[in-house]
Amino acid sequence: MLKRKNFDINKNEKEIKNRVYENSAISIKELYDKLQTNISGLEEQEVLNRREEYGLNKISKDKPKAWYKHLFEAIINPFILVLISLAVVSFITDIVMAPKEEKSYITIVIITTMITISVLLQFFQELKSSNDVEKLKGLVTTTTAVKRKEKGVNELNIIDLVPGDIVHLAAGDMIPADLRIISCKDLFISQSSLTGESEPIEKFQELKKDIRDVNIFDLDNICLLGTNIISGSAVAVVIATGDETYFGSMASSFTEDKKTTSFEKGVKSVSSLLIKFMFVMVPIVFVVNGVTKGDWLEALLFAISIAVGLTPEMLPMIVTTNLAKGAVVMAKRKTVVKKLDAIQNFGAMDILCTDKTGTLTLDKIIVEKHLNIHGEEDIRVLKHAYLNSFYQTGLRNLMDIAILEHGEENGLIAFKENYERVDEIPFDFVRRRMSVVLKDKDEKRQLITKGAVEEMLSICSFAEYKGEVVNLTDEIKKKILKTVENLNKEGMRVIGVAQKNNIPDENNFSVKDESNMVLMGYIAFLDPPKESAKDAIKALHENGVEVKVLTGDNDAVTVKVCKEVGIDVSNVLLGNEIDDMEDDELTKAIETTNVLAKLSPIQKSRIIRLLQEKGHVVGFMGDGINDSPALRQSDVGISVDTAVDIAKESADIILLEKSLMVLEEGVIEGRKVFGNIMKYIKITASSNFGNVFSVLAASIFLPFLPMLPIQLLIQNLFYDVSQIFIPWDNMDKEYLMKPKKWNADDIGKFMVYIGPISSIFDIITFLLMWYVFKANSDATQGLFQSGWFIVGLISQILIVHIIRTKKVPFIESRASTPVVVLSLVIVILGISVPFIGFGEAIGLEALPMNYFFWITLILLMYCVVVQMAKKMYIKKFNKWI
Repeated sequence: MLKRKNFDINKNEKEIKNRVYENSAISIKELYDKLQTNISGLEEQEVLNRREEYGLNKISKDKPKAWYKHLFEAIINPFILVLISLAVVSFITDIVMAPKEEKSYITIVIITTMITISVLLQFFQELKSSNDVEKLKGLVTTTTAVKRKEKGVNELNIIDLVPGDIVHLAAGDMIPADLRIISCKDLFISQSSLTGESEPIEKFQELKKDIRDVNIFDLDNICLLGTNIISGSAVAVVIATGDETYFGSMASSFTEDKKTTSFEKGVKSVSSLLIKFMFVMVPIVFVVNGVTKGDWLEALLFAISIAVGLTPEMLPMIVTTNLAKGAVVMAKRKTVVKKLDAIQNFGAMDILCTDKTGTLTLDKIIVEKHLNIHGEEDIRVLKHAYLNSFYQTGLRNLMDIAILEHGEENGLIAFKENYERVDEIPFDFVRRRMSVVLKDKDEKRQLITKGAVEEMLSICSFAEYKGEVVNLTDEIKKKILKTVENLNKEGMRVIGVAQKNNIPDENNFSVKDESNMVLMGYIAFLDPPKESAKDAIKALHENGVEVKVLTGDNDAVTVKVCKEVGIDVSNVLLGNEIDDMEDDELTKAIETTNVLAKLSPIQKSRIIRLLQEKGHVVGFMGDGINDSPALRQSDVGISVDTAVDIAKESADIILLEKSLMVLEEGVIEGRKVFGNIMKYIKITASSNFGNVFSVLAASIFLPFLPMLPIQLLIQNLFYDVSQIFIPWDNMDKEYLMKPKKWNADDIGKFMVYIGPISSIFDIITFLLMWYVFKANSDATQGLFQSGWFIVGLISQILIVHIIRTKKVPFIESRASTPVVVLSLVIVILGISVPFIGFGEAIGLEALPMNYFFWITLILLMYCVVVQMAKKMYIKKFNKWI
């Protein structure tokens, strides 16, 4: 839901609120006059004029973020703020406090360059990601039925609505603007997104309460933007759009109650860990160097440089780039990622719960049989079902479409002209049926109802067979249920059809009128699985994702379909059984059950919650109104472009094509994203951990600094640049075979286990420079620093290629071409620095050629030891990246 911030009600909000109350209180005729509209709708030219005046029906809060906001956010991330603080300290020590002849701009220039590179990379990537997401969202449109004078009722994008438009609403629709109800039937709406109240609220054409006694959400004849229809139908007039709606006026005061994923928590915890590590170690380095060298200013500058080196300023850019790249890849596969974080959750998912109808099965079903109560084909049953489907104005589902098509094939197009609709009782998920009241040309009235067989039997007292009405005895009921069971076992969905002739001569009917009805028979539908379903489920299973079916349909049909698509049906749980189970008992049961049928929306959501509490990352795929709670509860909600509005709104990911194979592709892409982010985190964490011990050892035993502050900054800048293409790196096929979840403890173990290895070889390099090349005095410190500058840089780049895979690097697994090329370029540039004027300017000296023989041996040994440590780590912990 959306949470309200604490703040004073502003003038605009008061005005809009008063306007809503005013529009609620006046008569429909007065409202038509005020809005200059009528029940026939607006003329097209008037629509254009009003759109020019009021703009598109969009909330400013939902509009793309301005470029300067992206820039500001790139600057204020914790790592950049640390660098800015260090730049300020450097400015004070190197420029403000330094004697004129000792003023140096080099350090602050380097830090500023690093800040600029990191901020610009983050800024441009965030801007690109934002634009990409907006383009992807544009592929999924939310429409509403709008009545215009010239064109009648048509489905239009909700952003095209203007005040005065007449809209027709049905179950599953989002409320597209602020509306005043003109007429409605059993209209229940959910306002949970605004109020947090889960119970649906009934709305009416007229006010039932004095508006002085109610808040804006309780106005009987007003529907507010941001809510959605649970059941019933309505015709309404748009009273406000966009920022002029109540929600629009409140947009800045609402914050989305967004679940923080384990991955987001993990990235934040690692960031916090590295920053804390820096704040602990940097003062120690400062004190040790100040005490041992006696130059406290130089020690401070060196400590600042170490702090810069320990700051993983590229982490936000690496994370954003990986997620955005994944979204773009999925877009090419006709899949819209509405929330970037969903990509990573896709990869972490180990259980996919799915509805059956429209997801596993085709989104086009066909009528196989229209039978009387004795299981014989009977055209009268089809005629009654046809009239019900044609004259209902609520949510026309796949069954209605199938009935209408089958009726037309059987010559019933003209038949409907003999009737006129008087009223209807819309479908809801409690009754699981819907009714229409019709009258023929002789004014004879008839109530026709269709719905789930069990619910239909509960309202029928009689049955019709060959024109004769008989009492609906228990024996007939048993025979009917047996016939239905047999049809279900053949994979057919069955609904009952009933009618009643002796009904009151009135215009308003309710649920209580659905009683003492005459059962006509039933309609059987064939709803075959999608061709891609079996292969998709098999592929998900091979990739470590278990599939569970959560459906409101009956168990026999569900079992039949599940068998066909390869889902284990040895255990089946039904909704009524679940109601009798405590959470602990149900948790144990669902771990070993893959088919759960006859579920309510709340039961679906409960099952997902219990799986999550057991540590599973759960996805849910559905397309109906009753799937919305489960879509919101899941870690990654998946829907299809043909879903009802509320399902698409609740989903994180929307499939634009019928094939389910894209699910496997999404899982794989999510694991690639996770893997490449983890590479950077583990490489950076272990390198930083090792570097600190190297620096401490050198600070204690050397009479000079192991590297000057400026040299450390240049080395760190080179390393940062070498990591830019990590998001485009290859991932080993084996890594992608299992779900990947965040584990903060694993990062800590990895850092402690692998990090110190680099310290050992740094110390070997120190000994080499000290004893072999005699770089052991203040006069030769430049040579010493050059030696460690090159070894440190190359070892950091080599470790990327070793850590990125469980296999033998370069031989069994090779990084992507961009990563390899950039690594080579940075190594060549790093080696060349001591031999050019720039190197001399920062205190480095040219190295003798035999130095490269020695460091080749050291680096080879380093690679071998890390590879051995990797094998031991994998054997001990059964994990790497």
